Amino acid sequence: MAKRPALGMVEFVLLFALVNCLVALGLDALLPAMRMLEGALNVSDPNRIQLVIPIFILGAVFGEIIAGPLADAYGRKVVILVGLVIFCLGSIISMQASSLDQLLLGRIIQGFGVSGPKIASRAMIRDQYSGDAMARIMSFIFMIFILVPMIAPAIGQWAIGIAGWQAIFVMYLVTAGSGFIWLGLRQGETLPPEKKLPISPTTLAANIGLIVRNKQVVAYTISVGFVFGGVLNYLGTAQAIFFDVYDIDKQFPLYYAILAGGIGLAFFANSQLVTRYGMHRLAFMALWGSIFFSLIMLFAAILYSGSPPFSLFMAGGFCIFFCNGFLFGNLNTMAMDLMGRVAGLGASVVSSCSSLIGVGIALAIGPFYDQSVIPLYFGFLISGLVGVTLLTLSARLERAEV
Repeated sequence: MAKRPALGMVEFVLLFALVNCLVALGLDALLPAMRMLEGALNVSDPNRIQLVIPIFILGAVFGEIIAGPLADAYGRKVVILVGLVIFCLGSIISMQASSLDQLLLGRIIQGFGVSGPKIASRAMIRDQYSGDAMARIMSFIFMIFILVPMIAPAIGQWAIGIAGWQAIFVMYLVTAGSGFIWLGLRQGETLPPEKKLPISPTTLAANIGLIVRNKQVVAYTISVGFVFGGVLNYLGTAQAIFFDVYDIDKQFPLYYAILAGGIGLAFFANSQLVTRYGMHRLAFMALWGSIFFSLIMLFAAILYSGSPPFSLFMAGGFCIFFCNGFLFGNLNTMAMDLMGRVAGLGASVVSSCSSLIGVGIALAIGPFYDQSVIPLYFGFLISGLVGVTLLTLSARLERAEV
């Protein structure tokens, strides 16, 4: 068999950006269809439709726990390809849903499937690149990553205009299928047979024990989970807020993109500032900033009976998302810095546990949505307060160990 040619830099970046974008696309492209799904599936409680967002993440939680060990044992490529097939299966079930329960089943299967490409593709990148070259590749991929949440609702709204809400799931099928064919034909396995690690329940349990006994790792993981929970709550109620509170429908993708731009701007700013100020200082500053802006917006929401002026809503939201944009990368990196030899498994544990916490927060806050923005800002405020408390405790633990 002839050896496959190595992918060039541009093709490699585009391929892995496509495979990795399924998470953001799976969340954000569906947002414009929320009210349509409510009517099409005869959902009696409007707040229940929010479940299509956290249930997707819940599926990914369980997938991420096993994707890392499977990628180490059987290879990166097979885990990505199988994950894409499972994602497509979930898309087909969702597309044919006649009830909310059937849609939720499809969404949890989608989330489970997408965890394979998410975890194994990062390992595949690490297999082929290291040091500055890997940093460069990841920078290019994250640049595309930033754009996806900004444009995904517009893509979803465009698909709805063509063939209804089912068209969004057809788009998911086309995207995942394209990634399957492209990666299957062009990208070889990157894990040599001699480096495969058989799955050992005893070893896995021991390594997980090492991770969860590290109090600083636990603190960072919980912090990420609460921050993610605030964002998930926003995702679940975003279209309802824009429509119910501000009577915005067709322009929803535009305003959503503007707020998402706050996170994108933070990613860029963090890359320029982190070497000068350090992850810990930037994380503290971002958490205090999130608390400050959440308090202002919460007071404004109460003052205006749950509906502050739209210009204030947009300005405050942009500032909160800008602060949160600093937190995801820095808090995750702070946790990973403490992993040592269990970094691969650690990535799965931190990602799955923080996602599970985030889902719990979103499910706890979501039912309180009452056609006002008060629950939204309350969620962001709690997330910031918990994060600051845990980072302060973590800093004290670090000083005590010195």
